[in-house]
Amino acid sequence: MKFKKLVSIFLSCALMAGMMAGCSGDTGTSNAPESTTDGQVSDTNTGDDTNAGGNHKIYLITMDQMDQHWVNVDAGCKKAVEELGNVDYTWLAPDVKDDAKQIECVNNAVAGGAEAILLAANGPDAVTAALEEADAAGVKIVYVDSAADFPGVQTLATDNKAAGTIAGEEMIKALEAQGITEGKIGIVNVNAATASTVAREEGFRAAFEGTNFELLETQYGDGDAAKSKDIAANYITQGCVGIFGANEGSTVGTGNAIQEAGQTVIGVGFDKSDTILNLIKNGYILCTMAQNPDVMGYEGIQTAVKALEGEDIGEEFVDTGVSVIDKDSI
Repeated sequence: MKFKKLVSIFLSCALMAGMMAGCSGDTGTSNAPESTTDGQVSDTNTGDDTNAGGNHKIYLITMDQMDQHWVNVDAGCKKAVEELGNVDYTWLAPDVKDDAKQIECVNNAVAGGAEAILLAANGPDAVTAALEEADAAGVKIVYVDSAADFPGVQTLATDNKAAGTIAGEEMIKALEAQGITEGKIGIVNVNAATASTVAREEGFRAAFEGTNFELLETQYGDGDAAKSKDIAANYITQGCVGIFGANEGSTVGTGNAIQEAGQTVIGVGFDKSDTILNLIKNGYILCTMAQNPDVMGYEGIQTAVKALEGEDIGEEFVDTGVSVIDKDSI
């Protein structure tokens, strides 16, 4: 009998784990989802799951848990939640960039009673069916950082194409300052679907129009620093004089490859983290395009509440800005 009971308990636990796998959440006061390896939901909610007192239930769903960028979006959300005082807030995120896992996060949010979802879409089309179901359930969709091809209340993001052009212009200036007016340029991007990073690449390539530089075919590292490092190392082997990293992981990988190679290659990146700032300080990355993810999160929560309460939310697209961070500005 004891053996049968143990088997029963084991099977019950396994079933629960299977149901929870795929999407991780943070509803407490920590800065990131607690589970970062297997994508399981970690329920640390210190609020009232019954939505007592008429609080609005709002979820943030980001592309993954890997980047400091998303931690900063979450921090902005939490600041707005604290100020408003009428929001039950949860951050859900896949452990890695994965369309199926992000869809599961959306479905979990709807099942959890979400009234609004702040979404950074991993791809423009993959989550469409899930968003249609959320919309049918009356959930308001607000995009932060990266929108899907589905109508939302508002999009709060960087003008990524313009920022990519600035990144290209910074690289060209640095190369010309070294007397380099031609040569190969490598691009390390996340994937071919994420709208924000695709736009950054378009802007970056536009900056080189009319120059004698040769922009090589883009390589994709899924925003993973280790994969991106291998790609950047290959570009260096091909004799590239410059490499552009289109997001945090791509930038970190690029900087690490330049450091390891010990060669003079101009690296320009995107996003801000302690690792990227150290790479800039040590001369392995020239500069990075720093977004304002905290503003995306803060204003996103404000927009969601206004939409839920029938207030005017203003423009459909809000440019949250970007600034160039180099060694002189750290």
